[in-house]
Order: sequence, then C-alpha cells, then structure tokens
Amino acid sequence: MPLLDQLLQLSVLTVVLLIGASFLAGWVDAVVGGGGLIQLPALVTSLPADTSTATVLGTNKLASAAGTAVSSWTYVRRVLPVAATTIPLVLCALLGSAVGAGMASSIPKAWLSPIVLGALIVVGVYTLVRPAMGLKHEPRHRGRAQVLRSGGIGGAVGLYDGILGPGTGSFFIIALVAVLGYGFLEASVHAKLANLTTNIGALLVFGLQGEVWWLLGAIMAVTNVLGGYLGARLAIRFGSGFVRIVFLVVTGALAIRLAIDTVSLVT
Repeated sequence: MPLLDQLLQLSVLTVVLLIGASFLAGWVDAVVGGGGLIQLPALVTSLPADTSTATVLGTNKLASAAGTAVSSWTYVRRVLPVAATTIPLVLCALLGSAVGAGMASSIPKAWLSPIVLGALIVVGVYTLVRPAMGLKHEPRHRGRAQVLRSGGIGGAVGLYDGILGPGTGSFFIIALVAVLGYGFLEASVHAKLANLTTNIGALLVFGLQGEVWWLLGAIMAVTNVLGGYLGARLAIRFGSGFVRIVFLVVTGALAIRLAIDTVSLVT
C-alpha cells in the first residue's frame, strides 16, 4: 500500500493524538523507559482494526528508535557507559530482539495489554518495597560475573522487546539496578544503549517483512525525538532520585491504564 494511502486511512484528530502520544512517550522513555506503554496502546487503538500485530509493533519501533537514539547520545555525552556491561548487554539484546521480532506475528493484539500489565505490576511493586534501591551507584560484580549477567539481561529483555516491546526500557533499568547494583541514572545510560539496539534489530526484521507504516512512523519519530531529548536532559540534571520517582509514577499510571484496557477486552 502506498505510504500516503496508509496515512489517509486516519483522521486528522487521530494523527494529532498519535503525535502527542509519541512526544510524551519519548519524554517518559528517556527518563525511566516504558514510553512504549504510552505509544503502543495509542497505535493499537488508532490504526484500522484489521492492522496486524507486527505492523503495529513495527510502526512503534520506527518512532521509538529515533527518540531512543537522541536520548542515548544525550546520556553518553555526560555519563560514561561501562564497556564490560555495555558490550554483552547490547550484543545479546540485539540477538534477543531479532529472535523475538520473528515471533511477534504469532501474538494476538488482544494479548498485549494483559501480558505487559502483569510484568509492570511486578516491577512497580519490587521498586516500591525497596526504597533505597538504585539511589546509589554500587556495582556488585566484576569480570566474568559482570559480563554473564549483563548478557543475560540483554538476551531476556531483548527477546521481550522483539515480541512485544512496551516497557522494555523500564525492564532494562530495573534489571541493571537489581542484578548489577547500578544507580537509576547509571542504569538509564546502559538501558538506552541496549534499548536503541533492540529497537533497530526489531525494526530491521519488521521492515524486511513489510510490516511498517513508514510515513506515520516518521512523523511520530520527530516528536518522539523532541520528547526524548528533553527527558534525558532532565534526568541528568536531577539524578537517580528524580528518575526513581518518575519511574514509580509512570509505572503506576500505566498499570492503571492497562488494567482498564484489559477489563474492557474481557467485558
């Protein structure tokens, strides 16, 4: 289908709302991850009912990849990533994402909200009951242990990102904080790089399968970039305490939103 014909299937109001959702998603994703939990549901409810799951996910990846690239660059310029964590994290995340994207077409759209809701509740509760977690950067592994754990995080979260995607940044952050002892800010830097890699890996698979609305995704990418840039600068300025607070607020709000969506599907 021609690019313009795809966009003409949507009303002007729908496009405007998707642009707003992509800006907010970029901001949230840069600060704590999980912007896909705003952007993906917006696409699910806005695109035609016969749109495949893979097309929804592929279009979401195009917008997310652009915003994540800008926020990653903003972070790396100010907080230096650790090679022993970054390299295995990124490589395994790329592999996991590509494998997951190849499996994504078998996931019905109706399953997206309930699956992400369950994962989100677990992450939010875990963070809430451990108030000191992530406020200080206290790495607890070195050498082989650091490499293996980083690779395990990358592969597991990358697989999830390729199959579903929303909340990937949040899951990277909480895993790096809980498993490696990183502070929220330092975890965010590595999470951005890994999330950028998984977005690109999944986008390549979806693009080769013809499952991307390129024009809509490009429009949303511009505003996602703006939101990502602003969010990254705020996170760097105010540090791990700010990131943790936003993480909990966003997790709670999105859990409520997904719960409502899930109940609506059931009834």
